[in-house]
Amino acid sequence: MPKQLNRIVSLVATALLLGLIEGALLAGCARPASGVTQVTLALDWYPNSNHAGLFVAQQKGYFTDEDLEVKLYTPSDPSTVLQTVGAGKDDFGISYQADVLIARSEGVPVVSIMGMVQHPLNSVMALKSSGIMRPRDLVGKKVGYPGIPYNISLLKTMVEKDGGDFSKVEVVNVDFDLVPALLSKRVDAFVGGYWTHENLLIEHLGQQVNVMRMEQWGVPDFYELVLVTNEKTIKERPDAVRKLVRALVRGYNDAGGNLNEALDTLVQTHPEVDKGMEDRGIRLLAPMWTDGAPSFGWQTAERWRSYAAWMQSQKVVEKPVDPDKAFTNSFVEEAAKSK
Repeated sequence: MPKQLNRIVSLVATALLLGLIEGALLAGCARPASGVTQVTLALDWYPNSNHAGLFVAQQKGYFTDEDLEVKLYTPSDPSTVLQTVGAGKDDFGISYQADVLIARSEGVPVVSIMGMVQHPLNSVMALKSSGIMRPRDLVGKKVGYPGIPYNISLLKTMVEKDGGDFSKVEVVNVDFDLVPALLSKRVDAFVGGYWTHENLLIEHLGQQVNVMRMEQWGVPDFYELVLVTNEKTIKERPDAVRKLVRALVRGYNDAGGNLNEALDTLVQTHPEVDKGMEDRGIRLLAPMWTDGAPSFGWQTAERWRSYAAWMQSQKVVEKPVDPDKAFTNSFVEEAAKSK
């Protein structure tokens, strides 16, 4: 079982027990006398351009318009988002399509309610000076990865799609020190970095980089980030889900329509971010929020089925998983109609 899911599965029961009292208190104050619904939304990482629409929705009062009070926060350990959402300790969270499928294969009742990025951001990168231009050029080379097992399967698919012998690629766990490992020549390339972030950081440090995008080299197209809740919330509190999705569709539509304003909002709410880096990042990211989709947040069964089939073929998931139960597009469809 992938190591991050070991933690999720083993701690779900503990989180359920430890969260009973807190959950009861939250439930008791979920609809205070004012009629405002309080919810928590756990981020996948520290605030960045990918979250711009969240903060736009917050700053412009779109949550308030829906009678929502949304607590946006970054967990001390973002790898626990599926654990806390699955256990009901958090109402919503941002995670990854692959992780949702892995979690569901292990019985964690999380469901994706929005596709927040329509295509993979995860990619393979190498310095231009290395001469590595395409996946088969990695044969005989060292490739770093962040310790997340399915990144190896992604890399394998890309190399083999390009006609390379993956058995001759040396994969090295460098944790999340991807950029330092590449710049120090500990590795010749890495997988696991976003082509909207790590490449910009490398260029900021004075090097040029070649980026190999996954969906262009044999990996089924997938949603990089998804917004999740749990099955119980969908069943028992659909109105809260409906309201949040409506507010986020508005927030991301506004952010995508005015990137300068969205960036200013991100910086105002989180002055610790590097505005220069985020300015470049948001211009790469914004098209990915809706590319090929009729609305922000849109998901399709075809995308979920093809990626689940690939994960099972690569043994990324140990047990069969029904992709149709891993997501719902109904809330986004409803929000799109109400525009």
